[in-house]
Amino acid sequence: MTSTPGTARSSSLDPEIAARLKRGADGLVPAIAQQYDTGEVLMLGWMDDEALHRTLTTGRCTYWSRSRREYWVKGDTSGHVQWVKSVALDCDADTLLVKVDQVGAACHTGDRTCFDADVLRADATAGPDASAASAEPSVSAPDGASGRADSGAPAADQ
Repeated sequence: MTSTPGTARSSSLDPEIAARLKRGADGLVPAIAQQYDTGEVLMLGWMDDEALHRTLTTGRCTYWSRSRREYWVKGDTSGHVQWVKSVALDCDADTLLVKVDQVGAACHTGDRTCFDADVLRADATAGPDASAASAEPSVSAPDGASGRADSGAPAADQ
């Protein structure tokens, strides 16, 4: 179905949700797709009220294609389906976080995520083998010792 987002076209989205959304000039809201169990960021898509309504009611991600100017359901042609686990609105009501169970590749290029191919900077200490504690930001104590941010306790001797 072809349409134009943000037009007066009616949508079945809950009016209370629609009233909270802060859309761009094009009537769209960015929607970040994240793997629900690993936290892996998969892709960014765009939703208008109708796409969000379809996503909430069908349990499959529906996006608005800005290039094709039509709705698309992730996986209808590729088989790489996104099963919706939860949908959250950020604190500014201008971005959606859609936690999904991704089947296959999320990116149209065939990569697992849209963020695999062009890493601009990577922290060599972070990764699957890094402990959760080492990923927390640290703060320097006045004497040069290091402590955890917001720990409320003095840094332990190492």
